[in-house]
Amino acid sequence: MTIDDSVRQQVESVVGHVFANPSLIKCALTHASFVSQRIESNERLELLGDSVLGLVVCDHLYARYPDADEGELTKIKSYLVSRLKCAEYANEAGVVSLVVLGKGFAGSAIPSSIAGSVFEALIAAVYLDGGMECARRFILRFVEPHVDLTERMGHQMNFKSVLQQVAQSMEDGTPNYLVIDQKGPDHAKAFEICVEVGRRRFASCWGLNKKSAEQAAALLALRELGYADGEEPNVRITWGIALANQLKVSAAIAAQTIAGSDDASTSASAKVE
Repeated sequence: MTIDDSVRQQVESVVGHVFANPSLIKCALTHASFVSQRIESNERLELLGDSVLGLVVCDHLYARYPDADEGELTKIKSYLVSRLKCAEYANEAGVVSLVVLGKGFAGSAIPSSIAGSVFEALIAAVYLDGGMECARRFILRFVEPHVDLTERMGHQMNFKSVLQQVAQSMEDGTPNYLVIDQKGPDHAKAFEICVEVGRRRFASCWGLNKKSAEQAAALLALRELGYADGEEPNVRITWGIALANQLKVSAAIAAQTIAGSDDASTSASAKVE
């Protein structure tokens, strides 16, 4: 399996490693839609790269945050190794345009799932050709700049999870996500989704897939409820502030209700006397 010299040089520059077996680069960039047999695609490398990525990131976070508990580390790690973030790393690395796809993708934007899988496949290629340390350097070159921001955000961009906590605190049950519309071919379909919390329905949002549309709808709901501000990727969850305000309102209403009941009781007692 041969590879164009310019592609090889570009990949080697990005990953920081000169390949002894450049056919691994070709394999990592080849999507299943282009080959007659799936075993010739990057799927096996993607599987291996996913595991190497998880190990490297987990090891890095374990050393970086010695006081963080298992739950905190899991949330940060899950976000940093997600397919959405891997697609972001692939775009930052400039390798998405090098992916070899079948004719069915002609003229279409490359889905984030494919971009993410290419990044994982390249990790495996570097690991197999240069070993774990080479793979670690490549991974952290792109992941490390996102670590601090991810830890500070607290929500790891999982706005659905935050909205669920908000709904539970308001005793409104579980948020319900509704598909309003969908467009595009099956392999690159976009969705318009809105979310309902209790009896309230919030404005809808479009996303390149159901997951991203649901996250966008959840964020919009959080903003309308006063639990989020700022623009992505610097969204700040104002959970404590909004919850405190909510509790103050609830306490004031409860106090008024009790006062009203007391006044009514006093009035009734006066009439009896």
